[in-house]
Amino acid sequence: MDKLRLLELFLATCDGGSFAAAAKTCDTDPSTVSKAIGRLEAQLQLTLFQRSTRQLRITTAGRRYAATVRKLMQDLGACEDELKQLNDSPSGALRINSAACYGHLYLRPLLQAFCQRYPAIRLELEINDLHLDIIEHEIDVALRTGYVKDSRLVARRLSPMDFLVCASPHYLDTHGIPRNAEDFHQHSWIGFRIKESQQLQPIFLPDPHGQYQPYELARRHITDDGEAMAHMCADGLGFAQLPHFLAKQGLHSGALVSLYPYYRPPQPDSGVFAIFPKREYLPAKVRVFIEFMTAALDAMGEGTHHTWAENLDPVVSFPATQP
Repeated sequence: MDKLRLLELFLATCDGGSFAAAAKTCDTDPSTVSKAIGRLEAQLQLTLFQRSTRQLRITTAGRRYAATVRKLMQDLGACEDELKQLNDSPSGALRINSAACYGHLYLRPLLQAFCQRYPAIRLELEINDLHLDIIEHEIDVALRTGYVKDSRLVARRLSPMDFLVCASPHYLDTHGIPRNAEDFHQHSWIGFRIKESQQLQPIFLPDPHGQYQPYELARRHITDDGEAMAHMCADGLGFAQLPHFLAKQGLHSGALVSLYPYYRPPQPDSGVFAIFPKREYLPAKVRVFIEFMTAALDAMGEGTHHTWAENLDPVVSFPATQP
């Protein structure tokens, strides 16, 4: 029998004045209550009740102990009620960690509307490309792009991650439009260096049959910042293969154009994810944030299995068949 149950039976005995009354209150039998009180007294090395054939009388030590136990039980109950309320209502501090580009371009513009809807939630926002251990760093939810592999976490996909081959209109006017993957050897390319691995992000281009394949191309310029890569591309420094969330603003404004249909990595664990620790009872503040993000992305034409890039009309729909 655990200590908490012993204390519960002890208080019931104090209030009821007998083992029988305590047994009725706690849905057990008098023998169990008597043994529990004996075990508690043995642990404390104190006599809590004076027993006789006619009555049970609490001792001075028992009365003092009861006052302390009662306060502890009341404090524990109040704490449990408060924690349950916090867990069940969208309130308190919500600590969010987001990949840099996605955080700046997609998440930040939505935060005002989220805070207006849930004024009791306080945001603690971290934007970086570090793959932090969200359990160790006590992060409530992380927005990450790419691949997620951690059995301790729940990864809910917000959308696929579609890649678009982009260039500025000025660059295409000056250098021409490549008609197949081999033509890119004659063009300037902007590469992306992954910070964690320090390796260059691979380039996938369509073959003569329209199937995307990895291509080894020299990168004239290299950056480890996604937004910088998009701006360099819009400034006419060359081609870049941009994730859809990085290409969106430039395509919308006309600063960028897309050559081919989108490329989507075939792996099912690739995309944009909301990640949070596995919990049987998900805090309401996390639940409403994920629901809000899902609805906001849906309004932008994005969901678990699609993005707006599927409806984009590229400059070159298919690569020309090579002779």
